[in-house]
Amino acid sequence: MLPLKKEFDFYLKNQKEFVEKYNGKHLVIVGENVENVFDSAQDAYIWAVDKFGLGNFFIQFCSPGESAYTINIFTTRAIFA
Repeated sequence: MLPLKKEFDFYLKNQKEFVEKYNGKHLVIVGENVENVFDSAQDAYIWAVDKFGLGNFFIQFCSPGESAYTINIFTTRAIFA
């Protein structure tokens, strides 16, 4: 399994509920638990590194729709192998 896939899937499964509670906040997710909620990604990161260590947590900005976790990149000069 990909690292932090469990956490991302947990967010997707519960996104609607999380938006009702935490819209506009940054969630620190470990496993299938929201461990803490912050106003800024920086505060979430500093707290999570101290508590769980690098690579052991997932930070997700909480907002409705796919834009919370999707990025679109447009280019005319790309080669995909």
